[in-house]
Amino acid sequence: MRNIHLFLALFSAGALLAQNSVPADDPVLENLDKLSILPWLKNDAFSTDVSALNVHHFAPDAVPTYSPEVYQQRLLELDEKSPFKLTYNEPVQAYINLYAQSRREQTQRMLGLKELYFPIFEQALDRYGLPQELKYLAVVESALYPGARSRAAAVGLWQFMIGTGKMYGLRVDSYVDERCDIYKSTDAACRYLKDLYGIFGDWQLALAAYNCGPGNVNKAIRRSGGKLDYWSIYANLPRETRGYVPAFIAVNYIFNHAADHNMYPVIPNYCAYEVDTIQVRYPLQLSQLAAITGANPQELLDLNPMFKTGYVPKMDGPATIYVPRTLVAGIIEQEDTISRSYQPDISNPAPASASASASAVTMVQKSSGTQKTKTHVVRRGESLGVIASRNGVSVRDLRSWNSLRSDHIHAGQQLVVKRYSSPVAVTAQAAQVETEKVEAQGSATPSELEYIYHTVQPGDTLWGIAKNYPGVTVDDIKRLNGDLNTRHLNVGKKLKVGVNKG
Repeated sequence: MRNIHLFLALFSAGALLAQNSVPADDPVLENLDKLSILPWLKNDAFSTDVSALNVHHFAPDAVPTYSPEVYQQRLLELDEKSPFKLTYNEPVQAYINLYAQSRREQTQRMLGLKELYFPIFEQALDRYGLPQELKYLAVVESALYPGARSRAAAVGLWQFMIGTGKMYGLRVDSYVDERCDIYKSTDAACRYLKDLYGIFGDWQLALAAYNCGPGNVNKAIRRSGGKLDYWSIYANLPRETRGYVPAFIAVNYIFNHAADHNMYPVIPNYCAYEVDTIQVRYPLQLSQLAAITGANPQELLDLNPMFKTGYVPKMDGPATIYVPRTLVAGIIEQEDTISRSYQPDISNPAPASASASASAVTMVQKSSGTQKTKTHVVRRGESLGVIASRNGVSVRDLRSWNSLRSDHIHAGQQLVVKRYSSPVAVTAQAAQVETEKVEAQGSATPSELEYIYHTVQPGDTLWGIAKNYPGVTVDDIKRLNGDLNTRHLNVGKKLKVGVNKG
C-alpha cells in the first residue's frame, strides 16, 4: 500500500510539472542559465560537508520529489511566519520544480552565493524596516549574478532599468554603472520597494510593480474591476510578470527546504567576511592595482562590475573598490605607489582627455630627451607594476623591452629598463608627485597641526580614514597611534589624527 501511495505521489508531481512547466523564454530561467557560465563559479568544487548536512541520508544523485500536499503544508508553515502570502498553487509548483529538479546545479550555486550577498541584503532591509524575505527577490531578479543584464537592459543584482536607477541616485555613465554596485544598488532597491509598498499597501502587488512598473499594475487592477489581490489580477498582468511572484514564493520555499531536496551550497570564491573595501580619490586601473599587489586581475573585475572597463575614474567623492581581505594590508603599505600607478591602457581605455594628455607628454620626452638603459634585478615581492612605477615607465614597455609574454616575474630575474631624460621636459605625473612630496614635507611640522580623534566605525579601514582628512596619510595615523593593530580596527576605538590648522 505504501508503494502505491508513493507511486501516485510521484505520478501527480510529474503530471503537474508536465502541465505547468516554466516557458523556455522565461527571464528567471534565462538568468539561471547565465549563472552556469560565470567564470569565478564555473569550476568551484563542493566545499560543504554534505555528509553532515544530509540528515535524510539521500544517495548523492537522488532528486527527491513530494506530493502536492507536502509542498502545501511546508509553504503554509512558512506563510505563518511571513508578511507575504506564500500561496501554493500550480504556477508556484512549476518554479519549485525548476529550482529543485531541472536547474539543481544553478540552485546550489545560488545557495553558496547567499553567503556573499545575503548579509549585505539583510543589513539594508533591517535599516529600512523591510521584511527579510525581500532578500529572495534578488534571487528571482538576477540569480545573484551582479553583472546580470536582461533583454530589456535591466542591470545588476536588483535589475534596475537605467531611468529608475538614476531616479534613486545610481550613477550610470560610460565608465561607472552603480546598478552593479552591491551596496548602492541594494540601498536603492530598499527605497524603491518601500515606495511601492506605500503605493499599494500589499507586498505581492509591490513585487509585481517592481517587475513591470506601478503603471502596469494599476492597469491590471482596473481591468480586474478594482480588485487589489495579486491572484485576482494575475491574468491581466504582462506575461513575464505572471511568473514573477510564483518564482518569489518558490525561492522562499527552496532556500528553506534545500536539504529536503538533497541540495547543498556550492561555495563561491569569496564569502562576505572575506571581502573588504578600499577607497580612492584618484584615477586607477584595476589591472594596475592587480599588478602592484599580486592580485588576480579577473577577480578584481568580478568583484567590481560597476567599473565597466576596469577603469576607476576620479569621482566627486571617494570611489569604493571591493578587494579580497587578504590584500588590504599590502594595499595600505603600497598606497603611495598605487596612487601614482595610473597609466592609460589602450586595451582598457581611460577618458580620451587623460589618454591624449599622457601620450603628448610621452612624445615630448622621447623626442627631446636622451635614452638611458639600466638593468634592474628583481627583488622578492616586487611586481612589474611596482618596478614600472618606481622607474616612471609603463608595464607595457617593460614587457616589450624584455620580451615578456605575461606579468609573471621572479626574484633574481634581470630586467632591462629604458628611461628618457631631459632638463626641460617633465611629465605631468612627475610634477604632481613632486608637488605631493613638497606638500607632505610642509605639513609635517607639528606646530602647524591640530589633533582630533576619529572613532572607528563598522567597515572603516586606515586607507578610508586617511582619505577623509586632507593631507593625512596612513603612515601619519600609524605614527600617532603606536599600539594600532593595522590588520583589525576595533569598532569604537579612537584614533589620533593630525590635520593642518585652518
